[in-house]
Amino acid sequence: MPVIDLNCDLGESFGAYKMGLDEEVLPYVTSANIACGFHGGDPLVMEKTVALCKKYGVRVGAHPGFPDLVGFGRRNMSLSPKEVKASVMYQIGALKAFCNGAGIRLCHLKPHGALYNMAAKDYELAKAICQAVKEVDNSLILLALSGSEMLRAAKDTGLLAASEVFADRAYQSDGSLVPRSREGALIEDEDLAVRRVIRMAKEGVVESIDGSTISIEADSVCVHGDGVKALEFVKKIREGLLQAGIEVKGF
Repeated sequence: MPVIDLNCDLGESFGAYKMGLDEEVLPYVTSANIACGFHGGDPLVMEKTVALCKKYGVRVGAHPGFPDLVGFGRRNMSLSPKEVKASVMYQIGALKAFCNGAGIRLCHLKPHGALYNMAAKDYELAKAICQAVKEVDNSLILLALSGSEMLRAAKDTGLLAASEVFADRAYQSDGSLVPRSREGALIEDEDLAVRRVIRMAKEGVVESIDGSTISIEADSVCVHGDGVKALEFVKKIREGLLQAGIEVKGF
């Protein structure tokens, strides 16, 4: 039976600004990527989200991003690999403290937004992220875009890695995600998203935005927690996977 993890980016509220439906989504996912205060989240939100993950038995991952609260970490920034490494270490350490306080283990790390997309193509940036993970906790699993430079860097650094695919994002023919600024980048049809995820899990392929079929490796599928249809997406995707004979389980 095929097995796949279902993950969601959570804990991205900040102060008085609420984002996402964290507690509503958590019962349906197996892994959560929690914002570490740079692109979203704050100490109270981090503490609360870790506690919710413990309550629902969901695996906790760090979700470090660029220091860009205003842009939600989705704007490219020109940081050196040394700066990126230190920034990622700082963010892992912050979330790890809350996990320690709650008596649960930090399991993985997934970069956020622009940092994720840039490191998917930039080996040196990817390597800086991997070195940060290795120095803080080399038992952490790096969750990274299928076919990306991050997976190559993880292998070279000696880290465990899991290959991620996206339920609600369109792909380009080179396997990268279609930029959010481009029409068609976001998939809003729940039924289409379910069909795509099942095909990725069973056949290891997905249709790109130009109609070509590309190979993809799916250890984990992401649904964005800030999407307006996040709850509907995650419910339908979990149900669709189970009906298709695919086990939903943490990687």
